[in-house]
Amino acid sequence: MTKLAFPALLKYGLFGLPLALVALPVYVYIPQFYADRFSISLSLIGLILLATRLFDAFIDPAIGRWLDGSPARNRFKRAIWVGVPPLIIGFSALFLPPVFAQKFPLVWLVLALLVVYVGFSIATIAYQSWGAALTQALDQRSRLTATREAFGLIGVVLAAALPGLLGTSWLPPVFVLLLLGSAAVLQIAPQPGATAALRVADTNDHGVLLPFRNRRFRWLFGIFMINGIAAAIPATLFLFFVDDQLQLGKYGGLFLMLYFVAGALSMPAWSALARRFGEARVWFAAMLLAIAAFIWAYRLTAGDMVPFGLICVMSGFALGADLLLPPALLAAVIADGGHSRQKEGAYFGIWNWATKINLALAAGVSLPLLQYLGYHPHLISPEGAQALTVGYAVLPCTLKLVAAAILWKAPLYDI
Repeated sequence: MTKLAFPALLKYGLFGLPLALVALPVYVYIPQFYADRFSISLSLIGLILLATRLFDAFIDPAIGRWLDGSPARNRFKRAIWVGVPPLIIGFSALFLPPVFAQKFPLVWLVLALLVVYVGFSIATIAYQSWGAALTQALDQRSRLTATREAFGLIGVVLAAALPGLLGTSWLPPVFVLLLLGSAAVLQIAPQPGATAALRVADTNDHGVLLPFRNRRFRWLFGIFMINGIAAAIPATLFLFFVDDQLQLGKYGGLFLMLYFVAGALSMPAWSALARRFGEARVWFAAMLLAIAAFIWAYRLTAGDMVPFGLICVMSGFALGADLLLPPALLAAVIADGGHSRQKEGAYFGIWNWATKINLALAAGVSLPLLQYLGYHPHLISPEGAQALTVGYAVLPCTLKLVAAAILWKAPLYDI
């Protein structure tokens, strides 16, 4: 299938909304939620997030291989429904801990994270592989990815708004309703066509490391890793920066909404630019825009609401490209390697592994490092404030500049 009508795009893309709704709270709200409710140190929460993410990340390639080895007919649909129950159970457990969890909050946090991560991995790998198998045409793959990521950003905006409006206790019921509804709609979304033939050179390689035989994938993977860490660090530190550096904690939800709404509104523009100039060129330009917009956060001080709002809007606009273009490029790389409609699971298993390692490193390294450098939530010293601003703004921009330099040289401009 190379041509996708708008209703077909909507049926497929809607499932991205609940997946994003579960993702943002786990990455952004969990550290502060468990630090405040159970008085767990940031260092310990960071280590728990790192350890559970590492466990979760290393099962993703196996999930991808399992998906590729499943019977071709309806394999994506079946995998989605396998992932739904642990998603519901784990997410509800994270944000609605029972009274007895007070006795062993660390154990509860670890178990809930593991359950939700497993469900999220299965559902996400199947969902993204489904999209990559639908079409590899340049004009179609950006439209498909843009639709999926736009719904994802709607889910993120909802996740950002709900805690401020109704409290975190409303996140689980809203998530369950949207997850079940969108999963039902996904069952009538378009299915990939007939299986494409593999190149002869790759037919004997069925291991989880098969994607690394693809030269273009190795380049894209390296760029994605570095750029992903650059994005994950400010996501982890966002609430602390808004609370302690800007002293605008009550506006945290508003800033998140500005950021993600700008990302959602930017999707059509990035998609159109990608169809005209190619995904790699446009992604490179978006990285430079993100650096130019975000580096100014280093100079912000208490009360700088309007400047930070502008930074959120501009960096949110660049976010749209980060969400849209790498998966579209990955679909092209899979097709270029001769693995279309056969090995998407292997590629997205590795891809999701990278995403989770990025988030794990951001939480597991940045939080303990900030504490070591003198930052403690709500107890600000000059050393702690300096560490927070450098970690939040300077380090991510430096990493993104490295990713842009590698992308400039990468062999990704002719696919």
